[in-house]
Amino acid sequence: MTTLSTNPTSGRSKWQLFWTGPAVRKLRRNPLAITGLVITLMFSLIALFAPLIAKPSGDCLRDLNITSANQVYNPAGGAFWRSIFVPPKSCYKTERLSFAQQPTVPSADAPFGTVNGYNIFYGLIWGTRTALKMSFIIVAITLAVGVIIGAISGYYGGWIDNLIQRFIDVLFALPSLILTVVILTILRAGNPGGDPTVPIIVSFCIAGWAGYARVVRGDVLRTRQLEYVDAARSMGARDMRLILQHVVPNSVASVLTLAVLDLATVPLSVAALSFLGLGFESGYAEWGQLVEFSRAWLKPEYWYVLAYPAAFIIIFSLAFNLFGDGLRDALDPKSR
Repeated sequence: MTTLSTNPTSGRSKWQLFWTGPAVRKLRRNPLAITGLVITLMFSLIALFAPLIAKPSGDCLRDLNITSANQVYNPAGGAFWRSIFVPPKSCYKTERLSFAQQPTVPSADAPFGTVNGYNIFYGLIWGTRTALKMSFIIVAITLAVGVIIGAISGYYGGWIDNLIQRFIDVLFALPSLILTVVILTILRAGNPGGDPTVPIIVSFCIAGWAGYARVVRGDVLRTRQLEYVDAARSMGARDMRLILQHVVPNSVASVLTLAVLDLATVPLSVAALSFLGLGFESGYAEWGQLVEFSRAWLKPEYWYVLAYPAAFIIIFSLAFNLFGDGLRDALDPKSR
């Protein structure tokens, strides 16, 4: 007698199970979320192929060991791969076509015009790399720190939980941007003219991990009481294994959606630091620099000086917000 299998998932790969799962299926049916995802992918492609869209010049050509900008289009040459994956720091210097302070209208050399002599188009394209790099590094570090501390706080409870939560309350009592500015100022006091990348990342991570820790703690408090955790503990599993293999993987769904939403806010905060004069050095390919340059030229005839940087920042933030909202709805079991 032959028994027919009634398991609908038999014979299907993990990718097929993931693609047809309820969360992904609902996400695919959300046009706003898909729109946000497409836009974020477009920004990722712009960042990846920045050397091909805004050709390097000046010191960047020298550091790439090439004499013509067109050589970056040759995949057989080393400059092509180096400019895409490990470009020298000089390539992040916004191309300066002149030293004239007054903006110039868009042209063939500068499709978005210039401000203070800097090519706005070059700054926006290479600034996309800066925005994505800073966003993912900062969010990844703060997420990891927040998950670890939140899991420890929620799993052990008692005085450990009380100590961590009171410290988080102190951090929440301070405005996030003000705390970031204070920490960044302290970190840069010893080396005011140095590379601000590491101090910016550290200051954002110190000010930003508490939100993730609070969310993870709440999920861990619920998860640690479930039967499979008790079963693993009764079989002799140690605390670290319980936290890493059983508690945390089932407690991070909500914090992942929060992380996607935070990817949209990091470029805004970094731009605010540059606007205040605490960010990257003048001329660095970063969106906030271009916004800061436009302050002296807020006139109708120079609309392009602020319009293009503002459009990049707004569209970037909107894309991650749309995708993050859709992801949150898809992962919420109550909305399925």
